[in-house]
Amino acid sequence: MPNNRRRLVGRVISDKMDKTVVVAIERRKTHPIYKKVVKLTKKVMAHDESNAIKVGALVRVVESKPLSKNKRWVVEEVLEAVGTPTLETLADETAIVGGGEPADE
Repeated sequence: MPNNRRRLVGRVISDKMDKTVVVAIERRKTHPIYKKVVKLTKKVMAHDESNAIKVGALVRVVESKPLSKNKRWVVEEVLEAVGTPTLETLADETAIVGGGEPADE
């Protein structure tokens, strides 16, 4: 049976602590008056038992019981590790290697 804990996706911005990473969770919200999309960032401390997650990794964190004064989240899964090629960079590289658009003749 699945649990009802909140799960959020964010990027690791610090891994300097022992078994703890700081994750920046970004959400976009439309301003009620000006109708401009505003980025809101929240930083949470998450437990990393393996101490293997590096800065820049995309992770999914899940709510947990309080583990310390500020730590209430646990890293559930690493979605994208640091240094792994993403689809966007591969698409950009193929456009450069392939010459981009076909030349007019």
